[in-house]
Amino acid sequence: MSVFRRRGRGTDDEQESVSDATSPDTDPAVETGAVDLSDPDEVSRNDEADLAGEQEEPEPLSDRENGPWDSSERPELEGYVDLGGIRLRGRDGMELRLELDEATGAVASATVQLGGSAVQLQAFAAPRSEGIWGEIRREIAAGIERQGGHVDEVPGAFGRELIARIPARSPDGRTGHTAARFVGVDGPRWFLRAVFHGEAVHTPQAAGILEDVVRDVVVVRGSEAMAPRELLTLRLPESAETVQEQAPAAPGHDDLRPFERGPEITEVR
Repeated sequence: MSVFRRRGRGTDDEQESVSDATSPDTDPAVETGAVDLSDPDEVSRNDEADLAGEQEEPEPLSDRENGPWDSSERPELEGYVDLGGIRLRGRDGMELRLELDEATGAVASATVQLGGSAVQLQAFAAPRSEGIWGEIRREIAAGIERQGGHVDEVPGAFGRELIARIPARSPDGRTGHTAARFVGVDGPRWFLRAVFHGEAVHTPQAAGILEDVVRDVVVVRGSEAMAPRELLTLRLPESAETVQEQAPAAPGHDDLRPFERGPEITEVR
């Protein structure tokens, strides 16, 4: 844990590149959830009407034979970075970015970058006996399409997933699309969302490396009562050396809304 960097919230001109693959120099820690999972009202009434005829039976919990894991299944901490609600296994060359909720200072998500790819991770409370990824998939797809993007639902390494082309604006003001891959895993009383960027969206070799990162994740749900979709609390790793570079905040932004970048802390391992 050698270097941390905290930056203020970006402006609209700092959105993702218009290219389909996020480059190593492009900040991948943009919130691309299309909806705030903790706020079911994010789906518009029109979308709810569209989805009403497509409702399916709740999905069973995901097959987690090869991970990601519940803390009861992987209680040991050796080799892991403890972020509170999520534990990550350290890897050589791994860059860890933590996005902050500017209003509360709490860590909202963790993004792991390796080479030309990145995966953003968030964990949420969920019902005990049924999965919520099917419902969330539909909401994410509706949110992206409402903003002019395109989504394909395909089978993947963790079950059904989404490959999306999301509207974005380049620093010079041109509009285009950036690619993202949305994966969800239902666990015991928790749900893990992973959003892949860069080469891992379409390149199997790059995807496999970050898929292993996701499989090694340990989710610490805790025993306290939480509402479904409530974000599990994350925290900074212990023994962290920090260098703060706080830029002016852009007015009228909400850190947890889609496609808007919040303050970040970066760790280079």
